[in-house]
Amino acid sequence: MFKIRKSGLTVALLGLVFLGAQAQNLAIKTGEKYPKIDGYKGIWFTLGQFSEYGDKYSGGLGTYTAKHIPLAIYAPQVNKTFFVYGGTTAPDARYLLCMIGTYDHATHTVSKPVVVYDKKGVNDPHDNPSLSMDDKGHLWVFVSGRNTSRPGYKYRSKLPYNTDEFEQITEETMTYPQPKYIPGKGFLNLFTKYTGVRELYMETSPDGITWTEDQKLAGMKRPEDKNSGHYQISGQLGEKVVFFFNWHPNGNVDQRTNIYYLQTTDFGRTWTTVDGQKVATPVTDVASPVLVKEFFSQGQNVYIKDVNFDENGNPIALYVSGPGHQPGPKNGLRQWAVIHWNGKTWDNHPITTSDHNYDTGSLFIKDGEWLVVAPTENTPQPWGGGGEVVHWKSADKGRTWTRSRQLTHNSPRNHNYIRKVVNGRDPFYYFWADGDPGKLSPSHLYFGDSQGKVWELPYDMPTEKAEPKVMK
Repeated sequence: MFKIRKSGLTVALLGLVFLGAQAQNLAIKTGEKYPKIDGYKGIWFTLGQFSEYGDKYSGGLGTYTAKHIPLAIYAPQVNKTFFVYGGTTAPDARYLLCMIGTYDHATHTVSKPVVVYDKKGVNDPHDNPSLSMDDKGHLWVFVSGRNTSRPGYKYRSKLPYNTDEFEQITEETMTYPQPKYIPGKGFLNLFTKYTGVRELYMETSPDGITWTEDQKLAGMKRPEDKNSGHYQISGQLGEKVVFFFNWHPNGNVDQRTNIYYLQTTDFGRTWTTVDGQKVATPVTDVASPVLVKEFFSQGQNVYIKDVNFDENGNPIALYVSGPGHQPGPKNGLRQWAVIHWNGKTWDNHPITTSDHNYDTGSLFIKDGEWLVVAPTENTPQPWGGGGEVVHWKSADKGRTWTRSRQLTHNSPRNHNYIRKVVNGRDPFYYFWADGDPGKLSPSHLYFGDSQGKVWELPYDMPTEKAEPKVMK
């Protein structure tokens, strides 16, 4: 059975936070439906869950969360990288805009970012967008909703490889969108629905217009639990779509633990374990065969960061683990590691440590070299989310790692949420934002290449196009 979700509906503004004079719809204010902003300014956010060493997470969260996948895609047809992020209008603006930018590899310039969706007063980057692209070159922006109080949306560019104008396609209940486009088949979108807790769902569409009913994939709990809950991080290799996910005992997100895995090679019709055993969905058993590594009995939390594949197409997850959810030395340094299916068993290998559960980076696999780009240097704001960005490399399939290069130095603000580009090409291989996790600050955006060279996106743009500034 298929559903066609209608666009152009008026949204009841339930649960939205209005911010005085800032809460103005830019389309009304500027007279443009998809206005451009004079520079790349990331959103700053604080969750407001404080302990002795600050908020559970806060800072520059323009490329948040790790569960918004992907944020950037390289299009070889036009030699451009398109990327989405949570932006705003001024250094002190707590007003979220779902933005799309364009980097032209031929001219080494970016265009002014375009507002795809104005969040009308929301300041929460849980509502950040994700990005997809179909085989005709249309850009699809999946705007995340939050719980059931704020709906999600899908937008399609009116012209291929063009960000000037979009059309709203759907309005729906959808959080943490993770769209995958499979040529010849269409879209497979993994996402979260709040059903009292966080549960994992999927939907498919041949054209982005007509979508299947939402199909629940996971909602596991023990007999003694009243609730369940999960977060997922996904990846795609051709027609294979995979995701790793954790479990929230009794629905408690601050006790997220364990690592599980599911994959499909037939557009979501069947889901299997890594070795091809068919799995009935939704998965409801905590001790299911999809369990990859158990952490619960050790009292360890797990925060999955990224997914990639080795040269044989075997999946790898990048994750961080530690004993508690609150920041600070009480819970110690967190362990970065990769877990890799070697074709027969799961191998687990440590990489390094850092000082925050929400330190977030990306995993790259190319020509036999594994690369992790992550904020693992614990300055300039220790015990806050993020830090200075570092390259970690492995030449033996993740067994041992070498700190090969520190990319940022003496920064005024922590860098965080380094996000890779799908089909990425140098120099725009990954990008991220900075921000002070301890106080409201400006948030600048950056990108880097595979060798560790870094550029800052222009914070102010008086002209239509500008060249990014190389960082020394």
